[in-house]
Amino acid sequence: MLSVNSYFSKTTSSAPLAIFRIAFGLLMFISMIRFWALGWIDKFYIQPHLFFSYYGFEWIKPLGDLTYVLFFICGLSALFVALGLKYTWAIITFFLSFTYIELMDKTTYLNHYYLVSVISFLLIFLPAGNYFAWDSLRGSRKSFLQIPKWNIDAIKLLLCLVYLFAGMAKLNSEWLLQAMPLKIWLPTKEDLPLIGFLFRYDWMIYLFAWGGALYDLLVPFLLLNRRTRSLGFIMVVFFHLLTAILFPIGMFPYLMIFSALIFFNYQFHQKIIDGLHQILRIKNHKTHQIQNVPFQHSPISKFKTVVLAAFFLIQIGLPFRYMLYPGNLFWTEEGYRWSWRVMLMEKAGNAQFKIVDNASGNWFYVNNEDFLSSFQEKQMATQPDFILQYAHFLYAHFSQQEMKDLSIFVDCFVALNGRKSTRYIDPEFDLTEGYDSFAHKSWILPFNE
Repeated sequence: MLSVNSYFSKTTSSAPLAIFRIAFGLLMFISMIRFWALGWIDKFYIQPHLFFSYYGFEWIKPLGDLTYVLFFICGLSALFVALGLKYTWAIITFFLSFTYIELMDKTTYLNHYYLVSVISFLLIFLPAGNYFAWDSLRGSRKSFLQIPKWNIDAIKLLLCLVYLFAGMAKLNSEWLLQAMPLKIWLPTKEDLPLIGFLFRYDWMIYLFAWGGALYDLLVPFLLLNRRTRSLGFIMVVFFHLLTAILFPIGMFPYLMIFSALIFFNYQFHQKIIDGLHQILRIKNHKTHQIQNVPFQHSPISKFKTVVLAAFFLIQIGLPFRYMLYPGNLFWTEEGYRWSWRVMLMEKAGNAQFKIVDNASGNWFYVNNEDFLSSFQEKQMATQPDFILQYAHFLYAHFSQQEMKDLSIFVDCFVALNGRKSTRYIDPEFDLTEGYDSFAHKSWILPFNE
């Protein structure tokens, strides 16, 4: 117990947390501008007729044209976070607005969107706005030169978990022994200058597969060790810039590159801050304004400790929930999301829905293009919860057309990681009788190798 109290009493410089706040806020601000400029707000959150909700969050829906306002608030709060302007309110607003955007439609789910939400949640409980921030520089908030060391370590722990879970997820036969899905993706990049021709060779694709797994598993330890930190950071930059070139994954590579700076010592970050002082011509802090964050045993401090302990227990436990479900994880995708399984599979499918009027015995097939965008249809055809939700949408739609007693069946075939397309959903199961839950979906047909 003494060692625990001793650890939580240790302090370190505020500089690394300040630089992390600035980089995170600016990247998120740019990300919001990018989303707006590319027309994705309209494409993904206004145009579609149907939005696929997350189980338990069905009440979160796009807001029509007000969705633009939501993105504006999210982007503005991200800028305020970077500046350290009204930091506490800014980071809470950013977390709530960004997470709301993320939960509006699971069609756009990406691991790095989830990462942004968990980082912003963590930052709510850290004093990231108390040093080299607008409020402290203007004197409206005290500036803290020293903060508890665990504040920095909490961010390091989160980043290490992301890498380690991503690495462990690659320790499977698909990735290591068959180099899937890289064998599908990389040969399409042959037109890249300098390196594209290498993707014609299997040995290069296997090198990428094994190298990616080793990178994820080793880089946290390289970054944590002072002697290997520079090597680890070079690997981070090389790996993520390469993935940015090969795959269209937005701001994620740059988020991981700048986040890795948190592992460097405080002198490194202080030099950056001193440089920014000179570039921006910011006067230095008055010495009487600079204080140390005291180690407190207050109820608020204890509450934060409990919340963050629960937060990390969830982050550690959530990726293992797939073990509660039978069958092949890549096939059923039960327990797949929120677990740092990054780019591990390629699924292509086709789902044809049959509407049966039980009163008359008449039936017909649905043209999915009448209700879904091409992107939504692609996602729907390979994910069971999408299929179920879409079937219930169809039931509600056609029930309004004097067809009260309906059954809905789906003829669905899916190809996983280059295999032949096989039947995915039990064609005899009436989807109107299925309801989403955390339970195993028994109507998913077994995966047979």
